[in-house]
Amino acid sequence: MAANADFRDTIATVDEQGKRRWIFPKKPKGDYYRYRTWVSYGLLLILFGLPFIKVNGEPLILLNVLERHFILFGLAFTPQDFHLFAILMITGVVFIALFTVVFGRLFCGWVCPQTIFMEMVFRKVEYWIEGDANAQRKLAKAPWTSDKIRKKALKHAIFLVISALIAHVFLAYIIGMDAVLETVSQSPLAAPGGFAAIIIFIGVFYFVFSYMREQVCIAICPYGRLQGVLLDDNSINVIYDYERGEPRGKIRKGKPKRTSCSDCENCRDGKDGCADQILNRINHAITTGAESMPLASAPLAVVKEKKVGDCIDCTLCVQVCPTGIDIRNGIQMECVNCTACIDACDEVMIKVGRDPGLIRYDSERGVAAGKRKIWTPRVLAYSAVLLLLIGLNVFLLSGRTQLDALLLRAPGQLSQTNADGSVGNLYTYQLINKSRKELPVRFEVERPAGGKIRYVGENPTARPGEVSEGALFIDLPPDVSRRSDNEVYIKVYSEDRLLDELTTSFLYPESN
Repeated sequence: MAANADFRDTIATVDEQGKRRWIFPKKPKGDYYRYRTWVSYGLLLILFGLPFIKVNGEPLILLNVLERHFILFGLAFTPQDFHLFAILMITGVVFIALFTVVFGRLFCGWVCPQTIFMEMVFRKVEYWIEGDANAQRKLAKAPWTSDKIRKKALKHAIFLVISALIAHVFLAYIIGMDAVLETVSQSPLAAPGGFAAIIIFIGVFYFVFSYMREQVCIAICPYGRLQGVLLDDNSINVIYDYERGEPRGKIRKGKPKRTSCSDCENCRDGKDGCADQILNRINHAITTGAESMPLASAPLAVVKEKKVGDCIDCTLCVQVCPTGIDIRNGIQMECVNCTACIDACDEVMIKVGRDPGLIRYDSERGVAAGKRKIWTPRVLAYSAVLLLLIGLNVFLLSGRTQLDALLLRAPGQLSQTNADGSVGNLYTYQLINKSRKELPVRFEVERPAGGKIRYVGENPTARPGEVSEGALFIDLPPDVSRRSDNEVYIKVYSEDRLLDELTTSFLYPESN
């Protein structure tokens, strides 16, 4: 590990005066970056394509918080399904906890929209216009010449266009792509609400990707803060192999450079005098097991023969990091597991004749002990809870119907005897349509036999995503008026499909 222990007290994006320090990461390249690029393009295609996909005339995904309409993969939800959302949310939290315990912050580097848009879209535009890290740094310090104005104006103009595209797609997940296209095809005065929402979203996305950038991951995102709670020594992370890499030192290609020694013997008997460069590289590197051995107590022969580690201290892993950290300091909250340091280090290791993997996906236990343990009691416990929650979700969703019906006897209304001798009771009903289409509804008396339904007004129709109300009479033949029980069993149909089954009470005339 690095000798500097102050890295946990500061962050790379803030200087000693507390001011913002801009990060200019070197353009990454390598296998992992290529894999991430293809994964990102696939995810972007899905993100921009989903709003255009419809199932039975409805969006595949719709999260309309304003009108309380929700559709997930063709399945419509209403506020009455709040319990399902609550259980789904709890399931998601447990899944995130389990995933993080096992794989660390893998999601942030490969799937998170913030990382994908920042590193695979906006950052690429920046490299294309302003050049690599050194050119960007030089341009930032340069006076405002016509060339600088041209580059900055072009970059931010493209940033605004991309932000507008993201804003329209984001809004499509809320109100639907049809509504978005209708809004943009009209005058702003004709749809002021939709136009204002688009402007706000454009401003937010432009601000995030042109100014906030890595600060979202470091200071705002709550998932990053969970790392200190969820990670343990068995969690997989992008990690530096300090056992192999320390002590650091410059080496020639294919041949390690040994630490020099002048045979002055000043290291014996606790004397001072060893050259600073040797002390800095060796003092913490002579090991006995896992314990550090001070240089003064190390045998002279061991000091002479001690090799430097594989890390040649080129700092390329720091230069390519989008959050500006030094991965050699250990696992840090700012690390988003983007793998840029892995690619940079592997390239250097190959050039100097060393094995790649000095920085790699591994766990603290894997580095320290050379072995991993995935199925810990903690992982098993989280997995068991997750399986139970998934089973509960499957059970609840499989038993969910498109329509919920409620039937209650009208308060203050007595039974009445009809001209044909049948006995009637007045009821009010509520129909909660969870689908996105209108449903014609029919009530039928299942028991007692001979019961009939008379609607007050028109036949009931359940409007999509709404609560429909009405009234009806239940008429029972006179021969059932002497029954010992007063329960009536009702079935609710839409065309020939059974949607719900109800039980209600029936009031008989007192004379009977």
